[in-house]
Amino acid sequence: MNKITILIHCQDQPNIIASVTNFIVKKNGNIVYIDQHVDREQNIFFMRLESEFSENNFSTDDFKTCFKEDLADKFIMKWRIYSSEAKPKMALFVSKYDHCLYDLLARYNSGELNLEIPFIISNHNDLKHIADNFKIPFYHIPVTKATKAEAENKQLELLKKHNIDFIVLARYMQIVSSKLIDVYTNKIINIHHSFLPAFVGAKPYHSAYVRGVKIIGATSHYVTEELDAGPIIEQDVTRVTHTHSINDLITKGRDLEKIVLANAVKLHANRKVMVYNNKTIIFT
Repeated sequence: MNKITILIHCQDQPNIIASVTNFIVKKNGNIVYIDQHVDREQNIFFMRLESEFSENNFSTDDFKTCFKEDLADKFIMKWRIYSSEAKPKMALFVSKYDHCLYDLLARYNSGELNLEIPFIISNHNDLKHIADNFKIPFYHIPVTKATKAEAENKQLELLKKHNIDFIVLARYMQIVSSKLIDVYTNKIINIHHSFLPAFVGAKPYHSAYVRGVKIIGATSHYVTEELDAGPIIEQDVTRVTHTHSINDLITKGRDLEKIVLANAVKLHANRKVMVYNNKTIIFT
């Protein structure tokens, strides 16, 4: 059974849903999931559809060609079509904190994440033993102010060599430059240890403690050149009180970070996220 996922957005107009579903039917497809949303303020239509095809000679490339000619050009759509046979390839970037790395690798090892992890990159050697335990190649690429450009060139070389689809910064404590962002626009996922847009930047738990907040949070978002300001994929919070120390906030926050990042990775890997005007549409 061949299965594809279609993501569409365009100006809202009559007969989009009918035209897409009729096109699938004419191609002998069976629609197993469909959802849509209209942004009334911008008048933009968003749609996600999954369809199965039983023909042995089904070709995703041929389907894409027909879709473009018969539908996409007519409705001036921006669209993507993915085959379920192709698991996305995810590169992990880490530094010294291990909680998000352990969590993602455990989920990957159990089959919870529908993706491949060809390698892990780090600017330190501290977490190499974790990669070794999970039998995933580990590349130590040090980063300093003097070597940052050279380091990113090495990173890009590895990413291109392994045909990486997206990157996850699992508490990677370096600012990613436009050199990577331009190549992987809306394909670099970060976890920030605050409920954005509150407490952008370094040491948000310390800032939250000083401010006396009653909730702390974690936010997973796509990386843009503006620090911690990219489209938000997933967020969660937990309550705290005046009795909690900074270390208590950090401990409670790390549990949130793991869950929020894992959820964001699953949403992206399962093609359930669309980005428009620095916001996300998250399909169920």
